[in-house]
Amino acid sequence: MVAAQEHPSRPLAVAAAAPPLITLVACFVIGGLFFELDADMLVLALLVAASVAGIQAVRRGANWMDIQRSTGEKLAAVLPVILILLTIGMLIGTWVVSGTIPALISAGIQLLSPRFFVLSAFLVTAVMSLCTGTSWGSAGTLGVALMGAAAAVHAPIAATAGAVISGAYLGDKMSPLSDSTNICAIGAGADLYAHIRNMLYTAVPSSLVALLVYSTLGRRAAEATGVVPESAQTLLTEMDRVFSLGLWTLLPLVVVLAGIALKVSPALALAASSLVAMVLGGALQGFGVQSVLTSAVRGFDSAMVADLGLDAASLSEPFVQLLDRGGLYSMASTLVLILAAFLLAAGMDVSGALDRLLEALLGTVRSTFGLIAATMAAGTTMISLTSHGGVTALIVGGMFQKAYRQRDLAPVNLSRSLEDSVTIVEPLLPWTVSGIFMSTTLGVPTLELLPWAVFCYGGPVFSLLWAAGFDRTGVGLERLEP
Repeated sequence: MVAAQEHPSRPLAVAAAAPPLITLVACFVIGGLFFELDADMLVLALLVAASVAGIQAVRRGANWMDIQRSTGEKLAAVLPVILILLTIGMLIGTWVVSGTIPALISAGIQLLSPRFFVLSAFLVTAVMSLCTGTSWGSAGTLGVALMGAAAAVHAPIAATAGAVISGAYLGDKMSPLSDSTNICAIGAGADLYAHIRNMLYTAVPSSLVALLVYSTLGRRAAEATGVVPESAQTLLTEMDRVFSLGLWTLLPLVVVLAGIALKVSPALALAASSLVAMVLGGALQGFGVQSVLTSAVRGFDSAMVADLGLDAASLSEPFVQLLDRGGLYSMASTLVLILAAFLLAAGMDVSGALDRLLEALLGTVRSTFGLIAATMAAGTTMISLTSHGGVTALIVGGMFQKAYRQRDLAPVNLSRSLEDSVTIVEPLLPWTVSGIFMSTTLGVPTLELLPWAVFCYGGPVFSLLWAAGFDRTGVGLERLEP
């Protein structure tokens, strides 16, 4: 807040504070119209907006050292979460090579019940997304198989698509392996596992409502004689062919759970689990030392099955798409995105623009409910304009952190509000990247599946309900620890 202190007689108008964010949105719009809106375009848009914010800060008396210092402070505050993010990249790759993720996916597929198809679609995709940390991967592999099977057994198509999306985002939202979950925690300055625990307030009731709706719908297909989708069965067969899926494959998971129970540093627990997974991958799965080490750094590659005497070309596309992932390097683009977003936030912070915009947003807020509602409105508006959850979470989270501290509210309340207004709302908007991906992949228009994506709109509803009653009951949100 250097500029605000040096120029008390020059209050920044709202219109003068907005150019960095207007620039960001304009870059997204232009990028979406004329270019592919990929990770490179996202980072470029953030850097252009950060340049505008930096020029604004300099014009108000700040300098590069002020911006650099502010960026460093923001990075230092979230360094524990960044370390977790890096170890998660390593964890995903090693959990594949150890057979841990394949074992969990196989268990999820075997949960599939043709007699209660819609309910099963919700549960199975939730398990897969929880285990892999990717909603897109779950929907794009098992989700596609489920849609084909739904037609075969005459299950409700739109309801099945809604259940797939609900399950995929439930698992993604609650998975410590998810990049969106980690970025929301980073944006709010919250501890990752505390963030996940706090999301139970909205995830549990939303899931219960979804279970009720889908179990009722499932009875319509109770006479169906279908079986587990052929493509899902093929995936299950390939898992068994490539990996040895004994109970010992769950040992890396046990290490993580034990670390959490013993309150070991999450990054250390994840690193220890990765080491155990590497040992299992080499000693019991039969992968070579080079493959095991590569899985930790670059991620698992289906070509590694050559170590087992198998031909990678014989593997199905769903197998490759689902398991070829992870590694430390997989988090590089996310880290660059975080740095670019923090440069933008630092420039706006130093110039006083961040405080001015927040002041305008919260000018009429008089209650905890108003603060939560303003956060969710800002998150939904930003995601609808930028179509990128990570950018939205980092920008909106940075804007609202101070307001939550002033109301004595813990950062996990902010991170949960981001999840419930950004992560799970994005696939419900037909023009966003996630909305387009889900509708195209599943073959159902967004407006048709929208009523059945129960979990996704249950999150915002329950988030606002908890906030509405908090000032009277003290339940549903968490206070700052003294």
